[in-house]
Amino acid sequence: MATKKEVKKVKNKKKNTKYIFVVGGVMSGVGKGITTASIGRILQSKGYNVSAIKVDPYINVDAGTMNPIEHGEVFVTEDGDETDQDVGNYERFLNKNIYRENYMTTGRVYKSVIERERNLEYEGKCVEVVPHIPMEIRDRIHKAVKKSQAEIMIIEIGGTVGEYQNMLFLEAARMMKLYEPKNVLFVMVSYLPIPEKVGEMKTKPTQYAIRTLNSAGIQPDFIVGRSRVAMDAARRKKIAINCNISPDDVISAPDIDSIYDVPLNFEKDKLGNRILSKFGLKSNKNDMADWKKMVDTVKNSKTEVNIGIVGKYFTTGDFCLSDSYISVIEAIKHAGVANKCKPVLHWINTDDIEKNGTAQLAKYDGIIVPQGWGSRGSEGKIKTIQYCREKKKPYFGLCYGMQMAVIEFARNVCKLTGANSEEVDAKTPHPVIHIMPGQKELLAKKQYGGTIRLGGWPCKIKSGTHFAKAYAKKFGTEKIISERHRHRYEFNNAYREQFEKKGLMVVGTSPDDKIVEAIEIKDHPFFIGTQFHPEYISRPLDPHPLFVEFVKVCLKR
Repeated sequence: MATKKEVKKVKNKKKNTKYIFVVGGVMSGVGKGITTASIGRILQSKGYNVSAIKVDPYINVDAGTMNPIEHGEVFVTEDGDETDQDVGNYERFLNKNIYRENYMTTGRVYKSVIERERNLEYEGKCVEVVPHIPMEIRDRIHKAVKKSQAEIMIIEIGGTVGEYQNMLFLEAARMMKLYEPKNVLFVMVSYLPIPEKVGEMKTKPTQYAIRTLNSAGIQPDFIVGRSRVAMDAARRKKIAINCNISPDDVISAPDIDSIYDVPLNFEKDKLGNRILSKFGLKSNKNDMADWKKMVDTVKNSKTEVNIGIVGKYFTTGDFCLSDSYISVIEAIKHAGVANKCKPVLHWINTDDIEKNGTAQLAKYDGIIVPQGWGSRGSEGKIKTIQYCREKKKPYFGLCYGMQMAVIEFARNVCKLTGANSEEVDAKTPHPVIHIMPGQKELLAKKQYGGTIRLGGWPCKIKSGTHFAKAYAKKFGTEKIISERHRHRYEFNNAYREQFEKKGLMVVGTSPDDKIVEAIEIKDHPFFIGTQFHPEYISRPLDPHPLFVEFVKVCLKR
């Protein structure tokens, strides 16, 4: 039980901030993140300052050390936090930066509480899982509100209801509802299966999920029913009766072609105004004209452009998982909207290139080699890049994709036999990609988490280049831009002069000219590699200029 002092502390918090907790039903991966982002977009369009928090129930302190095949993409914020990919969705839908205060994990929460206990910040109390862990969670939510100045904060709790690892986050949410009943709402996102042999949409799993949520002391205000097709009136009524909720608060969320349709789909059920009504807030007119225009462009674009993505993080057993590259996928889609075309993505495994060669790449209009780590698949990427360079195929290398382009150029143009990255071959005779200063000591101490170059860093643009031309369309004559990073190795300046004499230009650097941020090759339709990750800051209403230019060149072919 919370003490009177602790209750008073909660009651003294700013009253006018509203909180929406989004929780999962019977299975994960059905769209809590997109639901959270879509609700945020709707409420933002009604004139409210909205932000969002992602809660990951893992013991990991952040997402940085997780395998992307297991967890999906690691999204990096402007202030250098390694977060869950849903934070990227929040940024894309809200068209604003989300900061480290808006991301928490079980490991991060426990780490803070233990550190505070060690520092005697609990004044000698017996520190317990309850209430101190839920209180830390609640305090973190309030800190995120203070940082973002959000009028409405949406908190997505990862996983599904009933999982042991979710209990303390649900307890924190319950406590907030107890002390601020008019300021807290709950949204349950639950899957409604349609068994093929039965042929009927089944609501029983959702009913059980709601009862499990009830056992944690929480009653949802809205139920978002994810399903293959739209929910009918009979199913709404059944859920309403069995889950103690109004039929109007049961929201249909059928499968759709584009995630950007979701806010518009929710508004068919007037979700935004229903949320505001429950909060006692003014239901302003919905202004989503720019969003509708973007969605219409996606739907009406008929001209296709075929983009091949060569990587190694999308094969899991017999299935193809593209979540490892979700920001790249979305950035390409955004560029498609800007060019009024429909990008068609094709996944090529680096292992397949190594076994079967590069002939299969001929059918694509352009190739992207995205981020990656380690030696596996590196030779397949290098062969891909050589093909693109020699065949004048538009090529875009992102982070590791830039590093592999440097290695390919070193080997096949500069004739530096055995050239490689120190990450792949520590004994390479030509370390054209080497470890950044200070990183060797960190690796020796096995300090992997959160120690690489992260977050937004300034990049100086070299005039008269394809790189500069792309940025000029958005930034005009501005010479310094900010881009986000996530890497431990970098371009070796000892080879810079040699490369430039052979036609590989350094087109982006740190302001002091010491760190190479981007390269391009002369006399090529589009051959650009960036050490940074432009995909992180691309948004549907504000696409990244490099992706826009890449797709434009591919479209011409």
